[in-house]
Amino acid sequence: MTERLAQTTRRIESLQQLEAVVTAMRGISASRVQQAHGLLPGLRAHAAVIARAIGQALALAPGDQRPAEPRIHRSAVIVFCAEQGFAGAFSDRILEAAAQKAGEQTVFLIGTRGAALASERGIQVAWRTAMVPHANLVAALAGRIADALYGWLSDQSGRQVDIIVPTWSAGSGVVPERRSLVPFDFHRFAVSTSGQAPLITLPPAVLLDRLAEEYVFAELCEAALTAFAAENEARVAAMLSAKSNLGNMRSELQALERQIRQEEITAEVVELAAGAIS
Repeated sequence: MTERLAQTTRRIESLQQLEAVVTAMRGISASRVQQAHGLLPGLRAHAAVIARAIGQALALAPGDQRPAEPRIHRSAVIVFCAEQGFAGAFSDRILEAAAQKAGEQTVFLIGTRGAALASERGIQVAWRTAMVPHANLVAALAGRIADALYGWLSDQSGRQVDIIVPTWSAGSGVVPERRSLVPFDFHRFAVSTSGQAPLITLPPAVLLDRLAEEYVFAELCEAALTAFAAENEARVAAMLSAKSNLGNMRSELQALERQIRQEEITAEVVELAAGAIS
């Protein structure tokens, strides 16, 4: 019985150490979520400035010189998955959304853990990279994605690119959101006809191409930052669940420990009583 008590005590100590690790992981992830949410308004403001510039440039371009929508011959999808584990079903849900057309699309994947799961699912990945460890590094990540993307697009025209962005909802968990990235849709921008026309040093068609590239980069930055926040929110939720389960296990072991101690005391009292009678 003494050995059983010692084993139970050791298990309680191990659970307490694991709870400390889980609490630390939750705190780190929560801090990253807060950092990402603090940067998102700035990124969206940047995209809004570019959108206004596109509207002004569209007003300068004659109707017959505005970019037309090309025919689609090949397509690709950019997928943001988890970089690390302990994020619940984060990568699984994203890969399920990507797998719907995976056989027809070239896959660009971000996230080391997600790449391993994609390989297990038989999803062919044409290009992959790791998710950044800090929110303030998303611009560098977006640059790497843009370089790989434009390298793929340079082969020929008529290509379409979608992006699957994981968003987090407290009620639904991870929600994959598919967005269209290329071909660039100029029709979603309102043509600016008010105020003085801006001075430009480039032909309107060239200016629109440059602004479109800048807007795509802004979209990639926002997608990467949203995915970074969603992964860490999923990890916070997973750590909360793990902490609850560990707490329940510890309570059960502590009850068992008290029961074993009581059984030991009872056994000692019985031995003492038997010895006094004899």
